[in-house]
Amino acid sequence: MPGTMVDFPSNGGTNKGYLATPAGGKGPGVLVIQEWWGLVPHIKKVCDRFAAAGFSALAPDMYHGQTASEPDGAGKLFMALNIAQAEKDLRGAVTYLVGHSSTAKVGAVGFCMGGQLALFAGTLNPSVGAVVNFYGIHPNVKPDYAKLSGPVLGLFAEKDGFVTPQVAKDTDAAIKKAGKQSEIHIYPNVDHAFFNDEREAYDRAAATDAWTRTLTLFQKHLK
Repeated sequence: MPGTMVDFPSNGGTNKGYLATPAGGKGPGVLVIQEWWGLVPHIKKVCDRFAAAGFSALAPDMYHGQTASEPDGAGKLFMALNIAQAEKDLRGAVTYLVGHSSTAKVGAVGFCMGGQLALFAGTLNPSVGAVVNFYGIHPNVKPDYAKLSGPVLGLFAEKDGFVTPQVAKDTDAAIKKAGKQSEIHIYPNVDHAFFNDEREAYDRAAATDAWTRTLTLFQKHLK
């Protein structure tokens, strides 16, 4: 059930995104935010998986047409991310997604860089009612957790050298200190990007469990 590329308003301009919807036409909306590789086929497939599970999923193109296949290129795109533009794109994407959602509250989920951006999206628009952060990292994105409007689920990897278990615990503590609900799960013996089935770090058991936890959170809180 492949989705389609769409255009959505972004603070006076436009951006593109990949939208996948369920057979019924509309489901609870989920914003799906890319890793540092860009809006690559893997992220589109994640949107398709959400659609198959009954959700309307939108993946905004945070790099505006650019993608990378090697870590060096991805790292350059990652560090060149314009945070002000990213904020506009996230706000616009959530507004657009609400119009394609069967629920007033939508979710945000992201991977690697996208995990941090999902947290950021959750602080920018009160329509975001739940956030799932898969091993999120970006040194220039600093969400104000006090502005979160729903619970956060953090999914991390024990062997992650980018987002270590201590970083995961610190993030969890910071969200709770801001008076918001947070839960983390650190998967033993797996590495960063364990959810990406196109990368060497993929771990089927951890990815399957993380997917179940993600769907459960969204099914409970997106109403």
